[in-house]
Amino acid sequence: MFKRFFMVLVTLIIAVGAILLAAKHPTGPNTISYDEPLGLWLSIGIVVILFLPPLILSLFNNLVVRVISAVYQGFVVIAFLGIIPIGFLFSNNIGVSVIGILGTLVCIGSIVVTLKNSSNKTVEV
Repeated sequence: MFKRFFMVLVTLIIAVGAILLAAKHPTGPNTISYDEPLGLWLSIGIVVILFLPPLILSLFNNLVVRVISAVYQGFVVIAFLGIIPIGFLFSNNIGVSVIGILGTLVCIGSIVVTLKNSSNKTVEV
């Protein structure tokens, strides 16, 4: 249970790191930046709120809840995969691609840990 919670928490930290790194190198007037702290805090708050369901679901050990959590985390993987090409398109944002790759790998690992059946129940015949 705590492995699942820790993996989702690490994914959340990587997502917040991606936001902070993207704010360091804004690409235009309508992106987040350190010049507008309200927009930056709003973006971080939205990401934290979006990570609350998998964090809460990681505390339960029911198979249905774990599958729902894995599907939800699958959407997070898709979001991290969308971040990867952004760093390659803009010259000074290669760190964003590295964060996207790291986030994708950690989130896929979190899905594997979530779906892994770790019950130690023995069946008596």
